[in-house]
Amino acid sequence: MASDEVVEVEKLDRDFKYEIAKEPGSEKIMHCFQCGTCTAACPVSAKKESFNPRRIIHMALMGMREEVLGDEFVWYCSGCYACQERCPQGVNITYLMTAIRNIAYRSGKGLPAYREVVKKIAAKGWLNEIGEFDNEMRQKMGLPIIEQKSDEPDKVLKASGAKKLSGGE
Repeated sequence: MASDEVVEVEKLDRDFKYEIAKEPGSEKIMHCFQCGTCTAACPVSAKKESFNPRRIIHMALMGMREEVLGDEFVWYCSGCYACQERCPQGVNITYLMTAIRNIAYRSGKGLPAYREVVKKIAAKGWLNEIGEFDNEMRQKMGLPIIEQKSDEPDKVLKASGAKKLSGGE
């Protein structure tokens, strides 16, 4: 979100911060007082301007659910813990980013690369095609032949909720 954009109050989700706080490790989201220590310590924000932990937390606290979950910046966190080691309020920012990613994933807004992987698995049952040559090599090694379409991956996608990322269910 650019700094000159207008936030429509009607579109804010007041319960978003509580949803995040229910996720393991992110209980202290409302302890953040926006000091900016996390952003100063973040190696990713030094390279990628759109990733700013302080800004992401601020948007989440305001209730900007769609903006937070719909943008790729929540997937940039490298999990280095530099932010959380320096946070004066003890906010577990790395866990908080994971919690936001989990909510995004459950909402069907996973990282575009993940969506493509899930689409391929949902369509064919496998990420990479197993050809006749591959099956011949498997037989020579005493391994079973792999059928091109199996319902097992689809069962896993449905059970994990990942099927939403492929555009199904």
